[in-house]
Amino acid sequence: MGRSLSKIALALSLAIGIGVSLTAAENPGLPRTIAWSAYPTGTGGYSQAVAIGSIMRREYGVNLRVIPGRNDVSRLATLLTGRVHFSAGGSEAVYAQEAVLNFSSAIWGPQPLRALLSNFSDSCSFTLATAADADINQVADIRGKRVTWVQGSPSLNNALTALLAYGNLTWDDVERVEVGGYNASIEAVINNRADVVGGACNSPPFLRLEASPRGLKFLTFPHSDLEAVQRTRSLLPWYVTHIATEGPTLPPEGIEVFTSAYPLLVGMDSADDTLVYALVKVMHEQYDDYKDAAPGAGGWLITRQKFESAFIPYHPAAIRYFKEIGVWTDAAETNQQANLFRQKVLHDAWQAYGAIAPKDPQEFEAGWLAARAKALADEGLLTLAENI
Repeated sequence: MGRSLSKIALALSLAIGIGVSLTAAENPGLPRTIAWSAYPTGTGGYSQAVAIGSIMRREYGVNLRVIPGRNDVSRLATLLTGRVHFSAGGSEAVYAQEAVLNFSSAIWGPQPLRALLSNFSDSCSFTLATAADADINQVADIRGKRVTWVQGSPSLNNALTALLAYGNLTWDDVERVEVGGYNASIEAVINNRADVVGGACNSPPFLRLEASPRGLKFLTFPHSDLEAVQRTRSLLPWYVTHIATEGPTLPPEGIEVFTSAYPLLVGMDSADDTLVYALVKVMHEQYDDYKDAAPGAGGWLITRQKFESAFIPYHPAAIRYFKEIGVWTDAAETNQQANLFRQKVLHDAWQAYGAIAPKDPQEFEAGWLAARAKALADEGLLTLAENI
């Protein structure tokens, strides 16, 4: 009897060992826990991260911790300090790379960020929504209206600045209503403290505005007005014209808007090669399992990546995977090298400026922005100075 039990125990041990081995073989290199920062709970970016995490847990036993950040600085600060592996955000990654706006202080400097994947969905990354009762039918009608300004979120506020420019408007032409976060900005419109708010077309909080007594209306940005389009794109060159069909109140044929990558999944240049490669591989291969699980998740499709027009360089491990599946082009590589060169110019300018920088925070930032603009201009690179 004892020998029989021993044989059974040995067989079970071998079976368990084989099972563990097979599970490990199926996992392409993901650790037990991965952490992302993302926009606050309830937003499209957060919902997508949760949906992707559900697939990782089911297929690989990997826990994806999604840490919401109420503003740009909080989302990227967790990445910089190593509290998260990656950040799924928006244009704040560009501003951190450029060391402008909230990232121009001495504690930041140009960040060597690397992209993994971009989401270009049937929705839009950022547009203008109004209360239906605010009597706003086109961008020019926003003059004199109450517009939300999210504290600590230059990516949102800068995008709103660029969209106002479509209608030849600036913040001097509107009443600025300061709010503490993205969700708070939509609540301000619901509660009649504001009339206009910016956000992704399919952002879940817009459902609350649609259901409120004030109602929801998205503004259109006709692409035929080339001068207006240029005014917006001169301020945000990584924004492109787009037809959005996904979002509350949008008609089947969609509306003309602008869009950019949202979420844009980024890490530091020091991100682990094995982890980056495995994550990109899993998000590509498991796409069909999460594409319909959250609003806008279909935008992670590999053929929707815009490698040739990206403004942030990609991580080399991600590029290795893109080459293996045949989607990395010569044009993508040319753009990659240009983006790497831009980061080098910014890094060198920061190092040179640090040797002579004043101690006063305001003087430091003003001096850095001037040094940065000169360094970029000397190399014939876009300075973005007009929108800082």
